[in-house]
Amino acid sequence: MKRVSYILALIGWLFVAPAGAAEQRPNVLFIPVDDLRTELGCYGAEHIRSPHIDRLAKDGTVFLRAYCQQAVCSPSRTSLMTGLRPDSTKVYDLVTHFRTHVPDVVTLGQHFKQNGYYCVSMGKIYHGGYDDPPTWSEPARRPAGGAGYVTEENRQIMSRRRAEALERGLKGQALSRAARGTATEMADVPDNAYTDGAIAELGVRALRELKDRKEPFFLAVGFVKPHLPFNAPKRFWDLYDPQQIKLAENPFPPKNVTPYSLTTWGEMRAYDGIPAKGDLTDDQARQLKHGYYACVSFTDANVGKLLDELDRLGLADNTIVVLWGDHGWKLGEHNSWCKHTNFENDANAPLIIRAPGQKAPGGKTRALVEFVDIYPTLCDLAGLEKPAHLEGTSAAPLLDDPQRPWKPAAFSQYPRGSVTGYSMRTDRYRLTAWKDRKTGKVEALELYDHTTDPAENENVAGAADQAEVVERLMQQLNDGWQAVQRSR
Repeated sequence: MKRVSYILALIGWLFVAPAGAAEQRPNVLFIPVDDLRTELGCYGAEHIRSPHIDRLAKDGTVFLRAYCQQAVCSPSRTSLMTGLRPDSTKVYDLVTHFRTHVPDVVTLGQHFKQNGYYCVSMGKIYHGGYDDPPTWSEPARRPAGGAGYVTEENRQIMSRRRAEALERGLKGQALSRAARGTATEMADVPDNAYTDGAIAELGVRALRELKDRKEPFFLAVGFVKPHLPFNAPKRFWDLYDPQQIKLAENPFPPKNVTPYSLTTWGEMRAYDGIPAKGDLTDDQARQLKHGYYACVSFTDANVGKLLDELDRLGLADNTIVVLWGDHGWKLGEHNSWCKHTNFENDANAPLIIRAPGQKAPGGKTRALVEFVDIYPTLCDLAGLEKPAHLEGTSAAPLLDDPQRPWKPAAFSQYPRGSVTGYSMRTDRYRLTAWKDRKTGKVEALELYDHTTDPAENENVAGAADQAEVVERLMQQLNDGWQAVQRSR
């Protein structure tokens, strides 16, 4: 009997061993950041205090030219999490849930869950108040504390504006929008008084718990700042001297701009103290930039808490870390603010990946990559098969060879009334064709030559000497991302 028991125990161990081997798959720490520009130390911005994100970059890979699929929260995050572009998900706004149109799509977290990962989320991963339960192993975790505004002054402002909005009969989203406080807030409070500080502490506790699970983990910790309002603890405001903050160098619309290119930045005008129309004063612009920078450093500190805990727990060597901003943001460039356009300021966003065993840590790549590429990239880095539905290209090879030749274009888009602007970024150019959504007719064109005009200050699509360039790039744009995929 003892011999039989021993043999049964040995057989049992052999069956368990593969599962134990699977547990050696790398964990994933997934960090989305809302409205984050490529204005960080590791991207060359010496005036920004971002030591913790810069530390991640020193051990990982910085993607200098990563592009979202649409420069607004929900479409961008939906594309990244599904691996599908906006025309496939039909998510172009902040209301539509992707499962309305692609109900059976397997999301990034869902794919990892189906392959033995324990998937946990907290903070902003998908847009706003909606989530996607199939993506996660458990409901989203929420911090017990933290708030958007913390000062009594702003509480009173919001109370007054809410009362005024109710008198006007506003309800729902319109009421919420009309009852906002100021666009900036500085309070001498602990980090966890604000929501993101509380989220960071929740993420640290989650890491301690997940360390002891048998399964590898996929932990998503989403930070809202530097999204409006630019509210952060005073210590982060104190990192910057407002007199040293430079205003945008191009506070004017591009020459030959189309009627569809820019917005009136209504997102910001909803905040108390921001004019309903017209320009900001220099003092207002400087205050807003100061608040944005403070929020970037606040987020950096929160990211640092997660990285420190990974190190303390001994998890760093077996954890993929991916940090990304869901799109860029304008800080007065083109006399505009916020996102919602196809310009480089909006479409280009930070992407930093650190993976165990990568051969070129600390590398920076100018390869053109897209946010739909993140899903297949993480699959490759974790050793998982890639689902057939993905519309991106794995960028994993760039972690080992950042300078290798890569795909020739990245694609973004933005809807504007009856047209959609389909935008293509190549190594040298950005071409945007504004097409009627019903007929496909091109209503307007934009062409920016980044060799001579990196700030995109002059649309040269109508110049006679650019006709051949426009024709060639239009063919490439019309061939679309599918042609790029086939060429790889």
